[in-house]
Amino acid sequence: MNSNQMDGTFWAIYSLIVLILAVTTIVSIWRIFEKAGDKGWKSLIPFYNTYTLFKVAGYNGWMFLLLIIPIVNIVIFVLFSLKLAERFGKSTLFAVVALILFNPIGFWIIGLGDAKYKEIKE
Repeated sequence: MNSNQMDGTFWAIYSLIVLILAVTTIVSIWRIFEKAGDKGWKSLIPFYNTYTLFKVAGYNGWMFLLLIIPIVNIVIFVLFSLKLAERFGKSTLFAVVALILFNPIGFWIIGLGDAKYKEIKE
């Protein structure tokens, strides 16, 4: 096998892995929306899926626009992650490790696991 063939094989395998991760994440977010009583197809539309995730977490959906402001986006993302974890009965530790540090894994656990959505009265 020459260098060009190895490069092609590497990129083919890499692309397949990225595709699998993307599809499983979309499916997980679809299930999160369904668990929260929303329509799963909303996970397929860029920006609208983030808007919907913020609503599922209990925030005004338009708060996701704060993610475009440097530094503020970090604070908003942390608060969003904590609130989303709370809505699905998960701990603060889960929010930090799974939703903040390893975001897709957190979505997989919530969406594909047995987590139940609970409406929180404020």
